[in-house]
Amino acid sequence: MYLTVAEFDTVSYPQFTADVKKCNPLISESCIEDMWRDLVFPDRATEGSAGYDFRVPYDIILEPGESAMIPTGMRCHMEEGWVLMLFPRSSMGFKYRMQLDNSTGIVDCDYFFAENEGHIMAKITNDGREGKTLHLRAGDRFMQGVFVPYGVTVDDEPRGKRTGGIGSTGA
Repeated sequence: MYLTVAEFDTVSYPQFTADVKKCNPLISESCIEDMWRDLVFPDRATEGSAGYDFRVPYDIILEPGESAMIPTGMRCHMEEGWVLMLFPRSSMGFKYRMQLDNSTGIVDCDYFFAENEGHIMAKITNDGREGKTLHLRAGDRFMQGVFVPYGVTVDDEPRGKRTGGIGSTGA
């Protein structure tokens, strides 16, 4: 009934370490090693779920108005013609107005081959207006990814090949 269009994988330990240190320089090397070993592939909660749930690798506490960049440790190899769209989990948006800072994340099928190994990162904000603190514990699900097919125009002529991550194809 469903098409198999993708496979999740982890980024390498050196890539994960570099990105965790960029996002949270206070985390020790030994903690990063434990986090990397404990990474869990995104999964669907039920047979009818469209979204694959991503987890945070370490505890994050956000007061209203605060943001955090999250290195998921994941990358995704997709069939050509598919995109992975990222959204906050519904419960996180409902309870805390947690938002992805770019509204909807787009992971292109060629991102897997980027210089950062296609590391799927997310910047989230607690945009709550009720004064609620958002506390995510290591392993909590915070974001979901949905695979969607896409088309191209008749006169499509891409400008080049991907090398980097966010913003690498221009502004």
